[in-house]
Amino acid sequence: MAFDTIIRNATLPDGRKGQDVGVSGGRIVAIGARLDAEAGETIEAQGHLLAPPFVDCHFHMDATLSLGQPRLNVSGTLLEGIALWGELKPHLTHEAVAERALRYCDLAVSQGLLAVRSHVDVCDDRLLAVEALLEVKKRVKPYLDLQLVAFPQDGYLRSPTAARNLERALDLGVDVVGGIPHFERTMADGAAAVTALCEIAAARGLMVDLHCDESDDPLSRHVETLAAEAHRLGLGSRATGSHLTSMHSMDNYYVSKLLPLIAESGINAIANPLINLTLQGRHDTYPRRRGMTRVAELRAHGVPVALGQDCVMDPWYGLGQADMLDVAHMAVHGAPMTSREAIRWTFDAVTEVPARILGLEGYGVRVGAHADLVLLQAADPIEAVRLRATRLLVMRRGRVVARTPARETALTLAGRPSRLDPSSYAPG
Repeated sequence: MAFDTIIRNATLPDGRKGQDVGVSGGRIVAIGARLDAEAGETIEAQGHLLAPPFVDCHFHMDATLSLGQPRLNVSGTLLEGIALWGELKPHLTHEAVAERALRYCDLAVSQGLLAVRSHVDVCDDRLLAVEALLEVKKRVKPYLDLQLVAFPQDGYLRSPTAARNLERALDLGVDVVGGIPHFERTMADGAAAVTALCEIAAARGLMVDLHCDESDDPLSRHVETLAAEAHRLGLGSRATGSHLTSMHSMDNYYVSKLLPLIAESGINAIANPLINLTLQGRHDTYPRRRGMTRVAELRAHGVPVALGQDCVMDPWYGLGQADMLDVAHMAVHGAPMTSREAIRWTFDAVTEVPARILGLEGYGVRVGAHADLVLLQAADPIEAVRLRATRLLVMRRGRVVARTPARETALTLAGRPSRLDPSSYAPG
């Protein structure tokens, strides 16, 4: 037997060690200990973790890398960020949006991030950002899966042309129905928007992903309507509620009713720890609310929960580097959840879980899957989260698309030379 490529002596996310992975025709064709085979290329994993690629299920690529245009967000609030984006929109050009998005995609690939769900604003009547990102989607397809959400940033009902523009965007080929019900003029309008958007998704056979209750207001309860409409229309896992930050502030009795409703509906939940922790609680003095949704409780009820990046250097967030291990690491602290099981879960929340939410075909480290793989300088998924591990190698469809040198520090202390490899500090 001969393979195009064989990766030898890898540790897999399920804990198997000393595994060889054979790749041919862009797919994984064999996995086993000490495969007796030749290959056109042999890659020595040296016991490091070989994982499926990272998946970001919540991002805004039309705004990424626009920090400071036209000015900075002084208050650091969600609402000033929305206002800033509104100031920038009239000055956007197709070329500028595409160029920033392509730069971000290059950064993402270097970090082993090979699939992104990006919301794209449809409240500009030109649909300039929509057309730019549809072009980017085609250009990056050989190395990154880009799924687009038609997102009425200024409100589906609040913005006079949003409803028409959303349908236009879907007709152009945007993949998912989006919305922001808590930004409508009233709670009633928000609920009506959820119903309308879910009905559009059901009629078109599409997925729906709504920014739900990205607010400190405990009475912002649009996820309840989303769950009810998903149940009524049979959307199930095709429906997703993103952010859900108001749940952090809700009365516990109400949440005890809400969680089973969400679970019954079959919808997904997405938390965005980097952004939820920095944008929420801005009107508090002390104690100051963290803002992240109730991740542990949602998981306990069997709700699929994923973690998203949301923003990188844009009107809402001045940091970020397309690193989903940053996202997982922050979730551990922000929830907080420090059990070994919970830390291990955060790795799944930026790989396997969002891959299912996006409906990615051929995902995972298994025979028959696409040979989309990331070799991490870590002993296991927990170590990968702890270290925000170096991506030693990134493979797309069997082709190596990025390499990064191993992280190693040479020390000389009192005449005693020493070398530090952070992945050698795994317990046990």
